[in-house]
Amino acid sequence: MKKIELLSPAKNLEVGVAAINHGADAVYIGGPGFGAREKVSNSIDDIEKLCRHAAIYDAKVYVTLNTLLFDNELDQARKIAWDCYNAGVDALIVQDMALLMMDLPPIALHASTQCNNTTAEKVKFLEDVGFKQVVLARELSINEIKEIRSKTTVPLEFFVHGALCVSYSGQCYLSHVIGHRSANRGACAQPCRLKWDLEDENGNTLIANRHLLSLRDMNNSKNLEELIDAGITSFKIEGRLKDADYVKNTTAYYRQALDKIIEKRDDLERASRGVSTPSFVPNLEKSFSRGFTDYFAHGRQKIDSPFTPKSMGEHIGTIQKIDGKRLNVNLLKGIELHNGDGLCFLDENNELQGFNVNGVDGSTILSSAPLSFRVRRGISLFRNYDIVWQKSVETSDGNRKIAIRLKLSDTAEGLKLSAFVDDTVSADVEIHCPKDIAKNPEKSLENIRTKLSQWGDTKFTIESVDIDFKEVYFIPNSVLGELKRQLVVKLEETLMENHRCPIVETYGRTSLQSDYPDTTLSFSANVTNSLSRQFYENHGVTHIDDGLEKSMPEGEIVVMTTKHCIRYANGMCAKETGKPATPLFISNDCGRFRLDFDCKNCLMKVIYKN
Repeated sequence: MKKIELLSPAKNLEVGVAAINHGADAVYIGGPGFGAREKVSNSIDDIEKLCRHAAIYDAKVYVTLNTLLFDNELDQARKIAWDCYNAGVDALIVQDMALLMMDLPPIALHASTQCNNTTAEKVKFLEDVGFKQVVLARELSINEIKEIRSKTTVPLEFFVHGALCVSYSGQCYLSHVIGHRSANRGACAQPCRLKWDLEDENGNTLIANRHLLSLRDMNNSKNLEELIDAGITSFKIEGRLKDADYVKNTTAYYRQALDKIIEKRDDLERASRGVSTPSFVPNLEKSFSRGFTDYFAHGRQKIDSPFTPKSMGEHIGTIQKIDGKRLNVNLLKGIELHNGDGLCFLDENNELQGFNVNGVDGSTILSSAPLSFRVRRGISLFRNYDIVWQKSVETSDGNRKIAIRLKLSDTAEGLKLSAFVDDTVSADVEIHCPKDIAKNPEKSLENIRTKLSQWGDTKFTIESVDIDFKEVYFIPNSVLGELKRQLVVKLEETLMENHRCPIVETYGRTSLQSDYPDTTLSFSANVTNSLSRQFYENHGVTHIDDGLEKSMPEGEIVVMTTKHCIRYANGMCAKETGKPATPLFISNDCGRFRLDFDCKNCLMKVIYKN
C-alpha cells in the first residue's frame, strides 16, 4: 500500500493545529531560525506542542531549516536540529549540504525545493546520500516526474497549490542584487510582484507599468491522480505566510479530493488517522489567489498575472453599467451576494478596482461608496471576500475524530474500559467500584451503551461498544464518565507514544562513493560555508564558486532563470512569430535588467551587470 501524504503549511502553532484538524497528514513550519521565511519563526516550545497534537493523529511535523548558512551560523543550526529532534519533530527540510556534515540527531532529512531538484540524476544523488524525501521543482511536467520516479525510489514531494516563485527555487537572486535581501536567506522582497516596463534594445517602451514577472497561483487539484501515478506521494500546499483561514480551506479541499481517489483504489492509503468534518464547504476560489494555473503539468500555457498581484477571488458575473453607487450586473447562476461582501474588477485601464456590497436588489448592486470608474460593458466581476462563507471558516475547528472500538468488561474489583484503534493501538483503564446486579438488565445495557457512545468534544468517535459482563450490572453514570475521562488521557498518551519515527542513519559517512552529477559548481550552487564546500569536494566536485550571498562576482550574472517567458506571454514568441528572440529589457526604480531567451529549452534569463 502506498501512503499518500497531504502536507500543509503552518506559520505558527495556531495555524499548524488548524491544518491538522482540517485533514493534513503533515505540516511544515519554521523553527527558531534559518527557516527561509524570516518573518515566521517559532519557538521550540510551540513546535513541541504542535508535535504532540499531530502525533495523536499519527500526523507528522517537518521543520524548515532551509536557508543558506554562513560558517558562524553552523553551530546554531546544529543546535536547532537537536532541539527539534528532542521536541518530537519528524523531519527537517534543508537546502544547505553543510547539515549533512554535522553531528546531527538521527532525524530524517528532506531535500528542499531550493536544492533545485529538476533531474533524475540530482534526485538519485540526494537519495544516495541519505535524504528520506525530495521536494521536486514546481516547473516539472508530469512526464518529467515519471522519468525521475523511474530512476529513483526516494519518496517524492510536489507543490500542488499556492503562490509560485517565477524563478526556479533557490536560483533567484533578483531581490539580493536589488536590495541585499536574499531569497535564499529567507528575506525575499518579492520584486517579481512589482510593476515593470518592457523595452527593446533601443530603449523603446513596448509595455509600460505592468506586473511582467508576476505569476498566477498553482492549482493542481485536477491532476492529483495523475501525479500519484507519476510517483508523487506527498502533496504540498504552499503558504507559510498565510493565515489560518487560508490553510483551513485549502487543506480541507485537498483532503476531500485525495480521499475520493484513495477510497476508490486498493493500492493507496492515507498517511494519518482521523476524519475531519469542517463546518464550511471548501472552495479554492474563495481564498487568496491571483487566478489559477497548473503551471507546466501538461505543457506551456498562460501562467502570468500581469495586471495585479492581489487576490481577485471567484468570478461571479459581469458588469453591464455603473451609475454612481449602483451597478447593473449579470450574476452567474447560484451566486448569492451579502452586505459586506468585497467585489472587484479590472477597469478600462486594467487597474484593479474594488468596493463593498451595501445592498442587492435583483440585478442591481449598491456600492458602499460612489464608483467613478469607467467600465466596458460585459467586464468580469469578482468576489474576493464572501462575508458569510468567511465567518463559517473562522468558526470551523475541523472536528477531526479518530474512530475507536470500546470494550467494557468486569474485573474482580470493578471495571475495565478498553479502546482499540486501527487494530494497531490499544489502551485500557481500570476502576475499583461496587457492581450491583441490574434490576432491569435491558435498560441498564442500553444506558451503558448510550453513555459510552457520548464522547463530546474529545478527539474520538465511537465505532462500536462491546460489553463483556458475567452478569448485567447497574453502572452509575458517574463511574462511566470517570472511566471515559481516564481513557481519553491514556489513549492520547498511547497514540503519542506510538508515533515514533524510525531511527535513521547518520548522513555523509557511508555514501562518499556517490559522485555529484557535476564536477564544477557556479555561484548558483549556493555554497556559502566551509562544510558545504567540503561536502561537494567529498563527492567529486573539483571547482566550486562561492554563493552570491558570500561573494559578488564582477561583470554579468544570471539573477533569475525561469520558464516564464515574457515574449510568449505577450505574443512575441520567436517560435510562433518566426522573428529572432533578440534581448529585451525590464526596468523600474529598482534598476534595468536584460532578458535573454533560450528558445531551444523555453527558458528566460534575467541578467544583472555588476
